Amino acid sequence: MNKLYRISSLISANITIVVVLVTALALLIPSSFDWISTSSITPMLGVVMFGMGLTLKPSDFKPVLMRPKDIIIGELAQFIVMPLVAWLLCRLLQLPMELALGVILVGCCPGGTASNVICYLAKGDIALSVAMTGVSTLLAPIVTPALVYLLAGKEVAVDMIGMFLSIVQVVIIPIVFGLAVNKYLSKFTEKVTPLLPMVSTLAIAAIIGIIVSHNSANILSCSLLVGVAVILHNVLGLTLGYVAGRLLGLPHDKRTAISIEVGMQNSGLATSLAATHFAMFPLAAVPGAIFSTWHNFSGSIAASVFRKLNNSLK
Repeated sequence: MNKLYRISSLISANITIVVVLVTALALLIPSSFDWISTSSITPMLGVVMFGMGLTLKPSDFKPVLMRPKDIIIGELAQFIVMPLVAWLLCRLLQLPMELALGVILVGCCPGGTASNVICYLAKGDIALSVAMTGVSTLLAPIVTPALVYLLAGKEVAVDMIGMFLSIVQVVIIPIVFGLAVNKYLSKFTEKVTPLLPMVSTLAIAAIIGIIVSHNSANILSCSLLVGVAVILHNVLGLTLGYVAGRLLGLPHDKRTAISIEVGMQNSGLATSLAATHFAMFPLAAVPGAIFSTWHNFSGSIAASVFRKLNNSLK
């Protein structure tokens, strides 16, 4: 078992490499993943969310009550900065409607599952990071469909009720189930928790592989344009999240947590929603897949920068 734990640690520590390799394989040899149906994305994401639930305890949400100001600042930044930046980039870069929809979907999703690990590596406020991820995820069934409708409803039909139910099924229910298992089957949780980073990494990589392989030709034809949009979206999110915290007088560790939470979106959820509710627009899933690859890379760089900044401020 210890050997399996070491393998899990090795895989999760190299998530960027794993994601890049899977993306390259799916792009250059689509047959490696295109035999897997896109309908598999939703249950895979559910597995990732269940794993997240297993790592949470009710006490993780205490900061919401103890420090409501920090949480409110973080959530406002999360659900204002990223959706607006996504919308503005789509207009400035004049993205085709399908790609614009995908970028907006990413911008309207809650914080990503890897953000807590990146925050830890960056020496940010872990409690705030975990609480922000939890709160934004719980708000997502209502806020995400509403924002997508507000920003893209004029161009495409947005099924708000359907998106609400999808997010509840693929995010909320697995997390609640994970919380329950963690509470009532703690011995089981202790044994499997070290394996969760590996499971999550492989599931996220598989989701990216499926999306990329099914859209390889389209991605190659528009990769530069989408790449620019995704990179700018992520970098501006990280930057503006930190700036928001600084303008409101928060200390460096809290600014770091907010920056990472704002900049790292749950792009797996964006690809799942695109595949489920906007299947008539195949390119809508592409930005989420590219974002999943990029934000793990940029998150590693951001963690290094914030860590060095933290040391210089001491």
